Amino acid sequence: MRLFDMRKTITVFLLVLLSGAVNPVFAETEKIEDIRKLLKVSGILDRLSYMQDSLLNNVSMMVTAPFPKIPDAFWDEFNQLIGKKEMDDLIDRVLPVYDKHMSHETVKKLITMFETPFWNEWKEKMPQISREAGVIGSEWGREYTQSEAFNKKLQDLIKKYELEKLNPAPPEGTSKGSPP
Repeated sequence: MRLFDMRKTITVFLLVLLSGAVNPVFAETEKIEDIRKLLKVSGILDRLSYMQDSLLNNVSMMVTAPFPKIPDAFWDEFNQLIGKKEMDDLIDRVLPVYDKHMSHETVKKLITMFETPFWNEWKEKMPQISREAGVIGSEWGREYTQSEAFNKKLQDLIKKYELEKLNPAPPEGTSKGSPP
């Protein structure tokens, strides 16, 4: 009878131990699902799409520099280089960041908040606001870095740290980085 009680005790102990070990796994899965939902309801997934477009636009500028004549068919295929599979990979890489920095309770509260009509309006308008603000930021960056004031500050900095002495011009007929 004592052996039976001991087996029963060990079985109960193992079940309790295993249930404690298994529950965090299920909680994490539920948390990850909720983080995916948060990314959707908050509009972050839409902004990732904007990032996809921006990345393709930047790469297209690099392609057109050496190849100014490009057929339309190229661009049709080019625009498919970053598709759903690649964006899903990005999302899978981002999920652990949210998981690391946010409790499951916080994620749930944010989902509730982002599902209100107020946040739905914000979510709808933010991509366009981000695009327009991004264009303004790019224009400002280009204008400022091309301004006389910026270039004077840059030249003063180059002189202060003697960058021309540290990086002498290559001999004629060679380019920087190639052997003389």
